[in-house]
Amino acid sequence: MQRAIELARQSANPSPNPRVGCVLISPDGDVVGEGWHDGPDRPHAEVVAITEAGQRAAGATAVVTLEPCNHTGRTGPCVQALVDAGVGRVIYGQSDPNPEAAGGAGQLRAAGIQTEGGLMAAEARDLNYTWSFAMEHGRPWVRWKTAATLDGRVAAVDGSSRWITGEEAREDVHLLRAEADAVMVGTGTLFSDDPELTCRLPEVQRQPLRVVVGQRAVPAKARIRLAEPMSAFVHVPNRQPEYALAELRRRGVHSVLLEGGPTLARAFLKAGLVDSITWYCAPLLLGAGREVVPSLGIASLAAAMRFKVSQLRQVGDDVRIDMEPDPGLDGS
Repeated sequence: MQRAIELARQSANPSPNPRVGCVLISPDGDVVGEGWHDGPDRPHAEVVAITEAGQRAAGATAVVTLEPCNHTGRTGPCVQALVDAGVGRVIYGQSDPNPEAAGGAGQLRAAGIQTEGGLMAAEARDLNYTWSFAMEHGRPWVRWKTAATLDGRVAAVDGSSRWITGEEAREDVHLLRAEADAVMVGTGTLFSDDPELTCRLPEVQRQPLRVVVGQRAVPAKARIRLAEPMSAFVHVPNRQPEYALAELRRRGVHSVLLEGGPTLARAFLKAGLVDSITWYCAPLLLGAGREVVPSLGIASLAAAMRFKVSQLRQVGDDVRIDMEPDPGLDGS
């Protein structure tokens, strides 16, 4: 299974599909086929491994990171491919949380194939954490990214905000964009910054969907609208976070990088729809200016929103802090 997980990681980001790796082992213990899934319209990991194995797939054991799918989408069901190849045994890690594709294990057993699940399930799930979250919760996973001074300011009194953080931190943000299915801002940020929201890493294979949330129309010459590919842009003319996430879920989005300003951040925080925070803290003091988030209506320390730090590291002259909500510490 460890090898199957390593193979799955060969795929940079196959979204909207999950990362999957597969190893075929002969009855003699030899590896006869390996594969991973590269993305939409590409063969699934099991099919790649079966193709490599050829006739040696008969009687083999398939070790797969995710329960083989049991539905026909852009490609056929992996269950049927395994049955047709004569595979004798299937061992998988994570059970498929996608209701449209689940049930593969039962179909394999019905076909007479010995099937076991749960091997290194946690490690297999970590391959597709945001995809799994979206399947289990019915909405995209949301990471809020912000950059602020030591005193929590995102802009000076004169409105200037470029640049609070250094070049290294700004480059690091492009890694976050490369991981996300969608990057979101509100109309306030759109009109104040005219952002492009593309990932400018040279090796990026897929640009995230660029999303503007708000009722004001997006100008025809806005950079976010004209950036390539132009099809990777959507305007959600609604201020409600729940509505925006439902619309993105309908479009196959599983993860969102929230890059909007304080107003949009407050809306998502108050709605309880921030699943992770990446905070770039710059060694600057302003003393006044726009705050990282406006009033949340919290009157006491006991009622504060609390977060658990999962990672802290220096990025250039700035500090990156990764946090997740901790309900066990929430005083509200």
